[in-house]
Amino acid sequence: MKEFTPTHIDALKQLIESGNEEQLRELLTNRHPADIAEFLADLHDVDDQLLILRQLDDETAADVLIELDEDERHDLLEKMPNESIARKLEQMDADDAVDVIQELDEEDREDVIKRIDDVEQAGDIVDLLQYDEDTAGGHMSTEMIVVNENMSMPDCIKAMRAQAEDMDEIYNIYVVDDDNRLRGIFPLKTTITNPSASKIKHVMEPDPISVRTDTPIEDVALDFEKYDLVAMPVVDSIGRLVGRITVDDIMDLVREQSERDYQLASGIARDIETDDSIFKQVKARLPWLFIGLVGGILNALILDGGDSNLLAVLPGMALFIPLIGGTGGNVGTQSSAIVVQGLANGSLDIKRAGRHLIKEFFTAMLNALIISALVFVYNLIIPADDVVEKARVITMAVTLSLFCVIIFASVFGSLVPIILEKLKIDPAIATGPFVTVTNDIVGMIIYMVLSTWLITTFTNYPI
Repeated sequence: MKEFTPTHIDALKQLIESGNEEQLRELLTNRHPADIAEFLADLHDVDDQLLILRQLDDETAADVLIELDEDERHDLLEKMPNESIARKLEQMDADDAVDVIQELDEEDREDVIKRIDDVEQAGDIVDLLQYDEDTAGGHMSTEMIVVNENMSMPDCIKAMRAQAEDMDEIYNIYVVDDDNRLRGIFPLKTTITNPSASKIKHVMEPDPISVRTDTPIEDVALDFEKYDLVAMPVVDSIGRLVGRITVDDIMDLVREQSERDYQLASGIARDIETDDSIFKQVKARLPWLFIGLVGGILNALILDGGDSNLLAVLPGMALFIPLIGGTGGNVGTQSSAIVVQGLANGSLDIKRAGRHLIKEFFTAMLNALIISALVFVYNLIIPADDVVEKARVITMAVTLSLFCVIIFASVFGSLVPIILEKLKIDPAIATGPFVTVTNDIVGMIIYMVLSTWLITTFTNYPI
């Protein structure tokens, strides 16, 4: 297929402005659906996007819809007639069709399904809609090649040919018994190496790795990575084969999950793109900025200390406020990021979280000793106050506070994502401003309390 060049893109935009549909069709011929989808995303105007879609055959238009971002596809679907949507769905795999139809409201969804002429396709879509979208059943496809374990090789090949006509990719042949329960898989290579096998069950690979329809999709992704799979069968509660999940579905899921986690960790409350409207971006960013504002105000109240004149007595303490807050935030983010990553890739078992917390505590102890020792040496070399007695208090306050803050931030940063995971909340939230703001506030409390205690205990300065 031909790729779009800047010249082609400029020509397409000119043809859209002039409304020359015949030349548009010619220029869009033999273009990859992903390239057309990328061009549509750059247009922004829904009417122009619909004009492009009308120049494509239903099969190509269906592939383009699959490639589009969810928000862009939703805007298009809102303006497309239900009959046109139904024709596109007929050209998709059932799992892709479900992803598209789920973006419609309930009334339009039912109307579109009724308009699908392919009864088998419509039935597959209805069956898949019953599964939660966060489970294996919600991501599986029902298009696959299935043979009976008692078939001979010639009969198997005949059945494979009949079923393969409407399939895009064939990874494995799935073998079932008379009750449609999964018994094994049958790689295509076996048809060449065992052409005279009397029955498929004698040459199949028995007991393949499979998942149930209610398995969380994150666990499915871990199995794909662990066993280096390209496809995995999906069974119901009694072992009957109902579908398969392919590696391209998992790759899309992993990409979406990583994008969502990165945005959560950055303090963005919802999924946004660079081309989203200003209002939408503000709505996504403002919640965590508000939390940061509240945290900043609380820090100001802590520093003010009511009637306390601690900073007036020890003005040099103010020099180390950014150090205390920044170190606590960084340490907490590091600790939470390690736990979130461990939970995501399966290297951290939630049942052994206690062992990890103990390990994190001793790691924090060592880090705290090193960092606080370096700050202690720095304060000895460059005192924060000309008065020796005040300089000693500041040195001890900063050193002890930093030691305590690092330990607290490490344990807290590890504990929060574990708690969120148990509460079935995305633990990636823990790597964002939540941990940073909390550690900032707690760090400032530790700093002020220790400083107040040191100056009242070891000096005669009034506080």
